[in-house]
Amino acid sequence: MPDHPETTSFLAPILIFCLSAVLAVPLFKRLGLGAVIGYLVAGAAIGPAGLRLFTDANGVRTVAEVGVVMLLFVIGLELKPSKLLAMRRDIFGLGTAQFLATGVVIAGAAMGLGASARGATLLGVALALSATAIALQILDERGTLQTPYGQRTFSVLLFQDMAVVPILALVPLLAPESSAPGGPDLWDGLRSTGVAMASIAAIVVAGLYLLNPLFRVLAWTGAREVMTAAALLVVLGAALLMEHAGMSMALGAFLAGLLLSESNFRHQLEADIEPFRGLLLGLFFMSVGMGMDAKVILAEAVPLLLAAVGVVALKIAVAYGLERWMCSARRDALRSAALLAPAGEFAFVLLPMAGALGILSPQESGLASALAALTMVIGPIVAKLIEVGIARREAAQPEPEFDPASFDGAHGSVLVIGFGRFGQIATQVLLADGVDVTVIDKDVDRIKAAGRFGFKVYYGDGARLDVLRASGAGQARVIAICVDDRQAALAITELVRENFPLAQVHARAYDRIHAIDLIKAGVDYQIRATLSSALEFGRETLVALGSAAERAEEVRLAVRERDEQRLALQQAEGKLRPADYSKVAPRLTPEPLVTPKAKSRALSAETQDVMDAPERAD
Repeated sequence: MPDHPETTSFLAPILIFCLSAVLAVPLFKRLGLGAVIGYLVAGAAIGPAGLRLFTDANGVRTVAEVGVVMLLFVIGLELKPSKLLAMRRDIFGLGTAQFLATGVVIAGAAMGLGASARGATLLGVALALSATAIALQILDERGTLQTPYGQRTFSVLLFQDMAVVPILALVPLLAPESSAPGGPDLWDGLRSTGVAMASIAAIVVAGLYLLNPLFRVLAWTGAREVMTAAALLVVLGAALLMEHAGMSMALGAFLAGLLLSESNFRHQLEADIEPFRGLLLGLFFMSVGMGMDAKVILAEAVPLLLAAVGVVALKIAVAYGLERWMCSARRDALRSAALLAPAGEFAFVLLPMAGALGILSPQESGLASALAALTMVIGPIVAKLIEVGIARREAAQPEPEFDPASFDGAHGSVLVIGFGRFGQIATQVLLADGVDVTVIDKDVDRIKAAGRFGFKVYYGDGARLDVLRASGAGQARVIAICVDDRQAALAITELVRENFPLAQVHARAYDRIHAIDLIKAGVDYQIRATLSSALEFGRETLVALGSAAERAEEVRLAVRERDEQRLALQQAEGKLRPADYSKVAPRLTPEPLVTPKAKSRALSAETQDVMDAPERAD
């Protein structure tokens, strides 16, 4: 039997955290300030500066950083390597420029206020970094991570995470010789960099060759809790490996998520991680609020407040100028710059290290840490005020410029998800009969092309519940899933069926197996993209061979009916894979609807190899 006092001491902190979040977050969201401010204030209230229910803020933050790690893993799952490659200009161009320019400006301001060259340089580096958790949480609340400004903000944050290794290697070079008798060892820095590169290579190799087979074996067991344990193992293992290599834990988790972004198990992994991510991320923000040193802040309240406002203003001005230089729209540049304004979580590692190395005095290190914490409080408030100001200005304009990330007016009776070739033709049929249609797609080039023809397509990922709600899925009579990605179509179908049960769901199927999976997921109507066109093609070929049009149409309808009967039979026999592709089951064996009269013969060894190869079901 467990000791009751020990059990009580274990449960009490959890209850305090939960109660604080339950009281503060709804209140601050009601006030329009967002969940992040609610967590920060709740942390300050229960921490050393408030009720002193917790006195070890650093210990809490160490555990809570796992929330940031899981957030980056989920974001990695939502990206693909090809998309990340397309973002390289923003990651290495805008990311490098923002970090260097902001660091130089802050360092110059610090030297102007009397800081030493070494201390000013360290302050510039520490405060130039941005708070990944705060920015991504705000983007997630707004549902704008996939918008142009959301992607640019994420690119800058990703570059900063990758910059952690060289920063850690170079910081000892700023230490005075008195604090480092032997001088900084350059070889140690090079060795650390080599270890970091080897760790990245290990994660890449594991992601490419080990993780998918592992999840297939675990899925075969049918134990859901084991899949959850495996998901946590992958996330925390990658994070721990990166931490031992001297890099950001979040970067390791992001790489693991990125390598699993095209896996059949992506949606299952995201669902397993999501509850842990939300709770631990909230705990992280509360730990930041706890970490604010009340004595230091109260002793230097006015200078610190002015400095925090100045840092936030400088970072917004620099980031805004650079984003405008890289052709961002004014409003997008301002939104992104505001999200990059708070100092980053890494400042709480870098500033104490600077104090230990003698780059900053203990008092300067404490003041700088308090300054970083204050920017984390002021930054989200400024971002909220800027967003409100932009919203009011847009509302005051009679004809606002087209913004694909806005869903104003998106309340058609039919919601079409995906505006590729299939979706375009299906939409034309609806418009020809005067149906009110809302179309969403996440391909920016496709949206721009549609706009040139006077057709408005909203930007949005149909696999996100917040996007579906914003685009009017709750009012739509029919939700047409026309995406050309079978995994995405299944994920959207399950999301729609769970959250919008009154809407009819029509879906484009990739092949026969996909069609059965969609039926299993609960669609009201599905059709294979090639079925009708292939049947039409065959009918016209019969006519060209001399058959009467009526006879050719009868044959087409007979084959179509036979196909539907075969599909129903295969579904009833259970010859299908689960909709989430997470369990092993036999594939369908392709069978002809009409048996040919003559047996096929190979004309060469090569064609015999083709005939012997396994076929795909259509």
